[in-house]
Amino acid sequence: MENLSYYEILEVSKSADKTTIKKAYRKLAKQYHPDKNPGDEEAEHKFKLCNEAYQCLSDDQQRSTYDRYGKEGLQGMGGGRSSGGFDDLGSMFEDMFSGFGGGGRRRQNPADMEKYPLDMNVDMYISFHEAIFGCEKEIEFSYKKSCKECSGTGAKNGKLSTCKQCKGQGQVYMKQGFMTFSQTCPVCHGTGSAATDACKSCHGEGFDEVREKVTVKVPKGIDTGNRLRVSGKGNIGKRGSRGDLYVTFEVKPDKHFIRNENDVYIEIPVFFTQAVAGDSLTIPSLTGELELKLDVGTKDKQHFTFRGEGIDDVHGHGKGDLVAQVNITYPKKLNSEQEALLTQLQESFGIEESKPHESVLDSAIDTMKSWFK
Repeated sequence: MENLSYYEILEVSKSADKTTIKKAYRKLAKQYHPDKNPGDEEAEHKFKLCNEAYQCLSDDQQRSTYDRYGKEGLQGMGGGRSSGGFDDLGSMFEDMFSGFGGGGRRRQNPADMEKYPLDMNVDMYISFHEAIFGCEKEIEFSYKKSCKECSGTGAKNGKLSTCKQCKGQGQVYMKQGFMTFSQTCPVCHGTGSAATDACKSCHGEGFDEVREKVTVKVPKGIDTGNRLRVSGKGNIGKRGSRGDLYVTFEVKPDKHFIRNENDVYIEIPVFFTQAVAGDSLTIPSLTGELELKLDVGTKDKQHFTFRGEGIDDVHGHGKGDLVAQVNITYPKKLNSEQEALLTQLQESFGIEESKPHESVLDSAIDTMKSWFK
């Protein structure tokens, strides 16, 4: 989820007005709030991301900066914090969560609490070629569906009783010296209730697992760590609502091309005589062949860049470059004829050009001798 834009996190379009953004935020914040998901680290993380996204998009100045420059542009503005956002958030939470927790607030009915997050994730491995050019892939996965026999409670006939471990509090407390610590009850997982008898249909799990297949369209330029959301294909809750399926990609490396974001690199072996003479070579690219014109006296590891011959940006922001890196190779051995030719070539350049080391070494030796006079 952290790889999504703020608009994608709140599930709104880039043209959404403030009312739409606020409504979307209220819905997601209520879904992922820690009071509704005790002990669920993933839900807590999503809650924080929704909070971050709302604080930015609810502020006109920050939203304008974000639209133009992305998250990097917000770093000088406090990292996405709105000057008046906390007052708004505070009043919002009073409305949203007045029915949760303690301090005069009532606990949510355990029968309504989900045993698992509705959103789910699957990993997909694709080839370098599939990532660069896009493709369609079929995924087979298992999702959770609330058990009808026990209404998703895991209890026989849906009957729950007060948890004996925490006595219905949902929290257990430990004393260490003069300090008291609390943690989510390990028996009821914070609900305050537990099954007297386990449901025979789901063996007390509260859900059944169902296999499903879905075809997803992988966009061009997808990269390792990118996520794709398939709406309405996640887990199904007690009331029939269904979450989303997130596909996280892992791209297999290519034997010849090396990817760096939207740029692609390829190593080109070049014989030393080609580098010296500045030959022209035909090299492969992602879409065909290109002509590489070497400089006279090309250096080892020198880069030659072909603009726009790289990878399409997955968000549609242009293309990267192809960078050809020269790796100069030398003969492993010489025959007598080749040695003679090289000697003749070297002598043709004259002593000053063919033996530049001599003047440097002579100067260094003279300096060293002066130390011992």
